[in-house]
Amino acid sequence: MQKQLTFLCCLLGFQLGAQTILPSVQEVYQIFQNKCASCHSGSTPAGGLDLVGTGATELLRAQNVASKLVNVNPANSYAVSKGYKRVYPGRVDRSFLFRKINRGLEPTLEAFHINEGSEMPQNFPTNALTDSEKEIIRQWIVFGAKSTGTLFNKSVVETFYNIGGEKSFPDGPPPAPAPGEGFQIKMGPFFLAPDGEVEYFQKWELSLPADVEVDGLDFKISPFSHHFLLYNFTGNGANAIPAGLRLDANHSQINLVAAVQGATDLRLPGKTAFSWDNNLVLDLNSHYINYSLTQPYQCEAYINVYTQTPGTADQEMFAALLVNPNIPIPNSGDLVTHTSSEFELGADSIYIWGLMGHTHKYGRGYKVWKRQPNGQKGDLIYDASCGMGIPGCPSPWYDYQHIPIRYWEPLLPVKWSNGLIHEAKWVNEGPVPVNFGPTSDDEMMVLIAFYTEQPLTVGAAEPKQLEDTQTITVAPNPVSGTAIFTLPDNVTSAHEFRLMDMTGKLVLHQNDLQGHILEIDLTRVLPGFYVFEVDGRIGKLIKM
Repeated sequence: MQKQLTFLCCLLGFQLGAQTILPSVQEVYQIFQNKCASCHSGSTPAGGLDLVGTGATELLRAQNVASKLVNVNPANSYAVSKGYKRVYPGRVDRSFLFRKINRGLEPTLEAFHINEGSEMPQNFPTNALTDSEKEIIRQWIVFGAKSTGTLFNKSVVETFYNIGGEKSFPDGPPPAPAPGEGFQIKMGPFFLAPDGEVEYFQKWELSLPADVEVDGLDFKISPFSHHFLLYNFTGNGANAIPAGLRLDANHSQINLVAAVQGATDLRLPGKTAFSWDNNLVLDLNSHYINYSLTQPYQCEAYINVYTQTPGTADQEMFAALLVNPNIPIPNSGDLVTHTSSEFELGADSIYIWGLMGHTHKYGRGYKVWKRQPNGQKGDLIYDASCGMGIPGCPSPWYDYQHIPIRYWEPLLPVKWSNGLIHEAKWVNEGPVPVNFGPTSDDEMMVLIAFYTEQPLTVGAAEPKQLEDTQTITVAPNPVSGTAIFTLPDNVTSAHEFRLMDMTGKLVLHQNDLQGHILEIDLTRVLPGFYVFEVDGRIGKLIKM
């Protein structure tokens, strides 16, 4: 194993033993000296910004320059009117310095405006910043623009740009909502070395022009993402949270908004919506694993937020994270089961729109029952081993990386004084016993619930797509060759079949299929996880 790791480090050019590890602010300062100091120095620096600084050592000069950048208003009045800082910790979209040097590295930024002055460096392209140099500056900002500490691994960034690596979105960022429909939030990028893993949190201030209702959250994450959770801070909970990517959850005053384990478009049912204040502070939680043993990975996540005018929805949608933290799992290789009852949401009755279980790699199943008044299990309502989470599937298969959400439309009434019972199973064949914890080497038992506290108005429109997802089955699943897709008996028209990978790329397309039983040959499809669509009816399958 040691030989393999040594080989990989040499192959990728990391050479960590020979590299001097500097504070990130000093790495950024060195780029300023090489590419920017000729204009930004002396008694009359360009834009009134001195990037040389004062101090007896390079680190002190770097920290002095940072003090002139971080949370400081630009000299440009247009930039000030947009709410930009010279460097806005954690937010490149609000950092005027990065907008000046961006030149296409971050394509999601608003187009550079003529009133913002000139892009930098002024003698471009003679003295242009390389993409690697721009990325180092961007990483410093994304990690909070701190004046101390090594915030990120510079060698992984340089390897990605100078040698190569994999991207979460190789075809570029997903499109944002159209003007007037909503807005887009981006988390990242951050970079993982081969076989690396990390879970980051980041607070995100909205600063919207007005309060909104949110009737859709479209989560765009790659297959290398283990999960994405969206929270919002309550009270003054955000005040003590530092800007930028952080490892510490620090969730003392926070609510869950939504949670997904794969790219998921949550379009809320009927006339329901989340209610967001204009100054709401969110907390983004992204967990990525680099499954490559040879290349670094550029991790990104996007949320397309779809909004409507307050008062449009009849009911507010809520989300709850129901956690069983006491799940000791010995490394005996035996099947271990833990069960927990949940009846603490406060309302006498709730109306469930969606349920999703969550475990890590040792997970072997996740089920949910309605709880009877005597505390016993009642109706089985969720089985994560079945497509769409619907119990009773002919070929149960539990995949901890792609656990389904089950939806109900109309919503499922649950008497909350009785509550729910959720149960997970694991087989730990690893080197050590495990318990509840954040990494993929730990385990989890978490149930995510979306619900309203009142029933929807009779006759409220229901999205047809979610109703139709329950009218098509596929077997076998997982499949190695031909799959049988069964539609309702009364569906006899010609059909269109589409198969997409987890990034949304079209893999297989067939037209003019007849009948309600379709045989699709998937022999040439590569192993992996896929989404299929037949005439708008959507499901998932696993190709072995």
